[in-house]
Amino acid sequence: MNIPSNPYASVPPHARRRFVQGLAAGGLLLGLSPYTASSLLRGAQAANAGRAAPELSGTEFQLEVAELPVNYTGTPRLGVAINGSIPAPTLRWREGEEVTIRVTNRLREDTSIHWHGIILPYQMDGVPGISFAGIPPGATFTYRFKVEQSGTYWYHSHSNMQEAVGMYGAIIVEPRGGERIRADRDHVVLLSDWTDEDLMQVMHKLKVHSAYYNHHQPTVVDFFRDASNEGLKAAMDKRRMWNEMRMSPTDLGDLSAATLTYLMNGSTPAGNWTGLFRPGERVRLRFINGSAHTFYDVRIPGLKLTIVQTDGVDVEPVTVDEFRFGPGETYDAIVQPRDEAYTVYAQSMERTGYARGTLATRAGLQAQVPALDPRVWLSMSDMMGGMDHGSMDHGAAGHGAVTGEEGHAGMGHGNSAMPGMDHAGHDGHGGHAMSAMANPLARPSALARHARTEYGPSTDMRVDTARTNLDDPGVGLRDNGRRVLTLADLRTLGGPLDPRGPEREIELHLTGHMERYTWSLDGLAFGQSTPVRMNFGERLRVILHNDTMMTHPMHLHGLWSELEDAEGRFVARKHTVPVQPAQRVSFLVTADAMGRWAWHCHLMLHMHAGMFREVVVA
Repeated sequence: MNIPSNPYASVPPHARRRFVQGLAAGGLLLGLSPYTASSLLRGAQAANAGRAAPELSGTEFQLEVAELPVNYTGTPRLGVAINGSIPAPTLRWREGEEVTIRVTNRLREDTSIHWHGIILPYQMDGVPGISFAGIPPGATFTYRFKVEQSGTYWYHSHSNMQEAVGMYGAIIVEPRGGERIRADRDHVVLLSDWTDEDLMQVMHKLKVHSAYYNHHQPTVVDFFRDASNEGLKAAMDKRRMWNEMRMSPTDLGDLSAATLTYLMNGSTPAGNWTGLFRPGERVRLRFINGSAHTFYDVRIPGLKLTIVQTDGVDVEPVTVDEFRFGPGETYDAIVQPRDEAYTVYAQSMERTGYARGTLATRAGLQAQVPALDPRVWLSMSDMMGGMDHGSMDHGAAGHGAVTGEEGHAGMGHGNSAMPGMDHAGHDGHGGHAMSAMANPLARPSALARHARTEYGPSTDMRVDTARTNLDDPGVGLRDNGRRVLTLADLRTLGGPLDPRGPEREIELHLTGHMERYTWSLDGLAFGQSTPVRMNFGERLRVILHNDTMMTHPMHLHGLWSELEDAEGRFVARKHTVPVQPAQRVSFLVTADAMGRWAWHCHLMLHMHAGMFREVVVA
C-alpha cells in the first residue's frame, strides 16, 4: 500500500483551517433545509451558550442509546448518542443515595456504559467480557448501585469504540453535606475529539505506517537550525541516534488534526461553546477529558486557575496558569473573571489543533484565541530516562535487564537466587529482595525488572533507568513561561484512605512497538495475558514502568490508585494515572472490592491494540 507522506498536501490552506476548526453549528445541520441551516448558523453561538448538554437529576434514570446523524466538518456521518444528545446528558447524583439507571439499546450492535471512576459492585461496572455480557440490540440493562463518593466524574461506552463517536457524558455527584468548595456558578467543560474516518481504517493506516497522521517530521531546516545552535557534529549525532532507533522525536500522539476535530462540550472551535458569568463571580469549571485519543493542555489567557479537585477528589488548592490531562482524567478549577470575555483554550499535546470555548458576560462575545505553541521534540530523558539510557536493541536482551523465570507478565520476575523474592503467581512482577532492610517496602523499588516477554517482536524499546520524578509537566510544557501543574503539586485533602503500608509490589511495564503499532503490558497483548490477581483486603504497591515514547493514561477500574512519590510519600488519590515516556510511577491500592475489573490505557487505540489487563480481586 502506497501511503502518501502528507495526504492533505493538496488541500487548500483555508480548507484545512475549516477542517481543524469545524463547522460553527457542527452536529446540527445534517438533513436540514438550506433556510433552516442558515438560521441555525446565525444562531449557533447563542445555541451553544450555557449548558453543554441536557441535565438529568434524581435517583431514577432512563437512558436510550441510538445512532444520531452528525456533521462536524462538512461531511455527514453517524454518531452514537444517549437520549439524542452528544455529549450525553449530564447526570446529577447525590452522595449516599442509590441510583437506578435503565439503559435501552437501539443500536444494531451491543453496547455498554462504564461509570468512570465510580466505586461500585463489579457487576455494575459495565465492561463487556469482564464484568457483564454487554447490552444486546433491543435489550434494556438496569444498573443499580449506591453512590459512595462525590465530585466530578463521567461515563462512556466500553463497546466497539462507541465512546469515540459520541457516547460519553458528565457525572456530578453532590457531597452528602453540600458542596465544600464555594462557587457562584458551575460549568462542565467536557473535551473530546472526533474523526470522520472509520476507526478500524484508522487503526489499519497506523499498522501500515505508524506516523501516517504525523505530518511534522524532522526536516532539513531543522537540521541546519540544530547545526547552528549545537554544532554540526551534535546535529549529525542526534539524527544518527533517531535513525538507528527508527523513531521520530516528533511522535507525541498517534492522531492529529489531520483527522481529528477537537470538541468542547460537543462544539467545534468555530462553534465556540460559551459559558456565562457575572464579573467578580467565583466560577467552578469541571474539566473532563472524554476524548478517545487526545492529551489536552488547558489554559485561560488572562485568568489564573485554582485547581481544587482531581478525578473527583478534593485537593489542597493550587493556583496555576495551565494543566495537562489525558483521556479519563478530570480537574476542577476555580476562576474569578473580571473582564467581559475569556477564551477557554485546550491545545492538543502534539500542537496540531485545539478545542476552545468562551467564558463571557453574554452570548456572542469572544476573546482572542491564542496561536498554537511551537512543537517541541522529545528529549533524551523522554526516550531513555536516566543516565544508563536503557536498552534500545529492538529485540535482543539489553544491558542491565533482568530476565525473569516466567515467560509471561504477572509472574515474579528477577533473580530467583535473591533472598526474599516474592514469586506470587500471576500478579505482576514479584516483590524485590530487601529482606535485610528494616522496612523493605518503605520506598518503591527503582530497579527495572523486565519480563522475559518484553524481549520479543512486539516491543521495540526498554528503559532500564526510568525517571521517577513527578514534578515534570511534560514535553512541550517545560520552561514555557507559564506556571504549569504537575503531579507533584497535588495533595489530596485528608491523606490516604488506608494508613497501612504495602505488603508487596506489583510491577507492570507499558510496552509497544511503534513501527508495528502494537501496544501491550510486559510485551503481551490482552489476549495473550493472564489476570493480575489481588488478595481481598490486602494493601499493595503498583509500579508502572513506561518503556515507550508516549504518555499513557492508565485507568484501574473499581479501586482507588493512591499516588506516591519516589520516597513512598502519599501524594494524591486518582482513578487515572498518566505515565510519561521513560517514567516510573507508583501508587498504593487497597484491594477492597471483590470481583473482576479492567485495567487499561485510556488512549482508545492503545487499549484496543492490547494495552489492557483483567484484575481479579478474590
